[in-house]
Amino acid sequence: MNTTKRAGLALLSLALAGALTACGSGGGQAQDAAAGGKVTIDYWLWDDNQLASYQACAAAFHAANPNITVKITQTAWAQYWQSLTTQLAAGQAPDVWTDHGSYYPQFVGSGQILDIQPFVDRDKVDLTQYQEGLADLWVKDGKRFGLPKDWDTMALVYNGTMLAEQKIKPEEMANLTWNPTDGGTLQQVIAKLTVDENGRDGLDPAFDKNRVKVYGFLPEWADGSQGQNGWGDLAVANGWTYLDKNPWGTRYRYDDPKLAQTIDWYRRLIDKGYAPKFDKQSTLGRDAVLNAGKGAMTFAGSWTINSYLGPDAKQKFALAPMPLGPAGVRKTAINGLSDAIFAGTPHQEEAWKWVKFLGSAGCQDLVAGNAVVFPAIKAAGDKAAAAHQAKGRDVRAYLDPTKTAGGTFLLPITDHGNEVSQIVQDAIQSIVLGQVGTAEGLKKANDQVNALFT
Repeated sequence: MNTTKRAGLALLSLALAGALTACGSGGGQAQDAAAGGKVTIDYWLWDDNQLASYQACAAAFHAANPNITVKITQTAWAQYWQSLTTQLAAGQAPDVWTDHGSYYPQFVGSGQILDIQPFVDRDKVDLTQYQEGLADLWVKDGKRFGLPKDWDTMALVYNGTMLAEQKIKPEEMANLTWNPTDGGTLQQVIAKLTVDENGRDGLDPAFDKNRVKVYGFLPEWADGSQGQNGWGDLAVANGWTYLDKNPWGTRYRYDDPKLAQTIDWYRRLIDKGYAPKFDKQSTLGRDAVLNAGKGAMTFAGSWTINSYLGPDAKQKFALAPMPLGPAGVRKTAINGLSDAIFAGTPHQEEAWKWVKFLGSAGCQDLVAGNAVVFPAIKAAGDKAAAAHQAKGRDVRAYLDPTKTAGGTFLLPITDHGNEVSQIVQDAIQSIVLGQVGTAEGLKKANDQVNALFT
């Protein structure tokens, strides 16, 4: 995600038209290695913030492998999956592409991704070098469909100037609590940071919730079935689990009351005027609204570090860890990307060499030095944190959970991911709009989701 704009799944229709074309030329290059032994690997990614890092990796890779050139194509998240799906259906996919846990099961199911386990075994790739759990995400039925690339976690991002104006100390942000009944100290801070057009905050009895100047909190509602940007993290901190097992579970639990309690808490924020109504929320991204000074705080993934702490930020932002949940633990989703090899590529060995390099310290240290994302190799993650620190950015809120037992949880990976996301997102948006009751809407969605697996 980082910015990998992975926040909130773009709910595209990924109906893969037909099985893998048996004679797919792959890479769009139709390039014959016999032509002077030169091969060009077509590589796709979606994050413009990471483009420079991977161009540096491609240059280093080419220097070590002069017969292989990597051509990188960067496409914005909104178009990326649609273009990839179209190319896959035509048998003209890139040789290698950046992959996401929510999408790859569909590509695996249609035979579009090469099983790299034989290459991993042959070349003795050390899978223990990666952040715990990430390597296992890309395995199904003993076959491996990617090497870990990077990871991301969640934290609170807040406007430091607004915090000071409301006389809230930054130290308080490191110890916030949350529960679905009264919202804990998190809700107190949200209320304090909410200011109406008369300058009254949300704790003032005269606060006018119909004339809000600055909202204390900006929720994310285009968040698919995972709620990575907020509701999922809080629901897990409330004791909820997504499904029976992960990865490859088959029974979701969206009808669990612990999730309903979490969604209801978000609804109360709206009712109190502390968060914008869903149908009145700006169509701009939360980062744009926060930068415009119209909001004070939100949950944000580590892929947004440069958006909030970089030189282009228009407000003074800072980070705080996720709040302590009812069970006395902080919870943040940890998500990771990988690189997939097109099963139809005519350049399997060259594509594998590139993927292996992408998942090695040789590339991941380069990525770490650019201070954009946290690479999957644990040592490289620490180097990325040091690179951020050298730029004066305190990113411990993202890094510390990975070093805390039980501080993170893996997002669900199952078949029917795109359909599940559409069903659940539609249901939650209907609930927030008041079109259906919370328990009723979640139960209906859960029944629809689980019916996909029968």
